[in-house]
Amino acid sequence: MNILTSRVTRAVAVLAMTASLTACGLPRSGPNKKEIFAGSVMEQGDSFVVSVNDRVNAITAINQELGFSTAFQNAGVIGSDTISPGDVLSLTIWENVDDGLLAGQGANATVLSEVQVDGAGFIFVPYAGRIKAAGNSPEAIRRIITEKLDAQTPDPQVMVARAAGDGATVTITGKISGQGVYPIERPTRRLTAMLAHAGGLAVEPDVAQVKVIRGSKSGSVWFQDLYDNPKYDIPLRDGDRILVEADPRTYTALGATGGQSVISFETRNLSALEAIAQVGGLQTNSADPTGVFVFRNEPEEIARQVLGRDDITGTQRLIYVLDLTQPNGLFLARDFLIRDGDTLYVTEAPFVQWQKTLGAITGVTASANQLSNVASN
Repeated sequence: MNILTSRVTRAVAVLAMTASLTACGLPRSGPNKKEIFAGSVMEQGDSFVVSVNDRVNAITAINQELGFSTAFQNAGVIGSDTISPGDVLSLTIWENVDDGLLAGQGANATVLSEVQVDGAGFIFVPYAGRIKAAGNSPEAIRRIITEKLDAQTPDPQVMVARAAGDGATVTITGKISGQGVYPIERPTRRLTAMLAHAGGLAVEPDVAQVKVIRGSKSGSVWFQDLYDNPKYDIPLRDGDRILVEADPRTYTALGATGGQSVISFETRNLSALEAIAQVGGLQTNSADPTGVFVFRNEPEEIARQVLGRDDITGTQRLIYVLDLTQPNGLFLARDFLIRDGDTLYVTEAPFVQWQKTLGAITGVTASANQLSNVASN
């Protein structure tokens, strides 16, 4: 009878300890599936929990597209010898008379060696007046001056050359092998040629973005699109600033994964399956493959389509569920695209928490036995 009583007492004690440990909470990596589902709108929560299927994948498969506006694409190619404000020109003017407008007594040529282009882009030439120089080539300026002098002196001959100044230049910074200021020359009048002239990229081409800032306007493009879509290989302009950077998008991995941190995108279009692999996969001794969740703030338009409701207003909290144990689970995960700011969370398998409970009970029982032995001695 005493043995039976002892066994019953021990069973009651184990149950009591189990309840106590469950109540006080054991260490874990985050919420379990039941707790996540409890936060859904169906359970009076504020999030929509959606199982991923082919329809959901089709609606949410939004790729980040970049590209230059028509203003950038339609800009004409400028010459390598285009004059800019601040340049200094050298002008030589020959007159076909002994006593010309500009030449001194006994000379038929006049040299204006330092004619600077002002901030508005103009120069002043005696008897020709104010000439628009910036944006023109030396040849175009020569023709303008010749036409203006032709009415005042017979058959004038004009030669124009840049005496000082860099002409049209661009600035290249960021993930590029050779940062610096580069002149726009005949071989480097377009974006791809200028990038190559600067030494090429210092980042993986698959995740490289190229941004061009022109005055108050800017545009960005994926580096690969410069070659896939020639229209994005835009002509450059004086003063353009070119920034090359890696894809700034990130997602957060938490739970029973191989790594928990903020992860940068390694490919332009990143699937859930690739995102899991990127952090080392699922933890084989703790992860629940039926509980792979993606937390996302979804825009109103997409949320309406996913949920099949037209009464949704504003951005919605959606929790997408992937079950990798389903026959097509891996295919669905392969086709589900991760977006910037997503949180990828993998729950622990139920038996993991049970193991922790048993381990805690075993540890408590062992400690109690040791204390009992010490007391009896």
